[in-house]
Amino acid sequence: MPIYASAGSGTSFTPAPAGTHQAVCVDVIDKGQQPNPFKPGTTQAKIDIAWQIAETRDDGKPFLVFKRYTLSLNEKASLRHDLESWRGRPFTPDEERRFDVETVIGANCLISVQHNTKGDKTYANVMSVMPLLKGMSKMTPSPDYIRVCERDDQSDSNHDEVPPERAYVETITEDSIPF
Repeated sequence: MPIYASAGSGTSFTPAPAGTHQAVCVDVIDKGQQPNPFKPGTTQAKIDIAWQIAETRDDGKPFLVFKRYTLSLNEKASLRHDLESWRGRPFTPDEERRFDVETVIGANCLISVQHNTKGDKTYANVMSVMPLLKGMSKMTPSPDYIRVCERDDQSDSNHDEVPPERAYVETITEDSIPF
């Protein structure tokens, strides 16, 4: 039996608005070993960091934005650059050796979102991550977001499709964030 595809068969989505937004980290997604585009035949460990921003979509849910990183704290790595910017301080030698990236879940920040277009689709890309300004109130994650690793089907193809009967897997308080 044939399986037909067409140019219009993809899902449509509205990207998060461009600009600077207050955000809360809701997930760190292990993407496993991915091909290294700069060294054919090799792989790199990759993660996605997911944030909810204060802006909401037409359906009332907060926008989600993601950034993919190589899982490395090398001095040239984007992950290290963004984490140091977010934390407002460099890594200590002990932290450089072993840092649990999941400690950023629940942490607030400001993110800069820029739009990029490929073909007829516009994507929201996280360009920078910064700490909150002093005195800013902190956001809490939307209660209907479920971490990818906690979902029944383990699928993250639709990062923000969450069964309504499920609740956020843990309550995040300021005291529970070691980041």
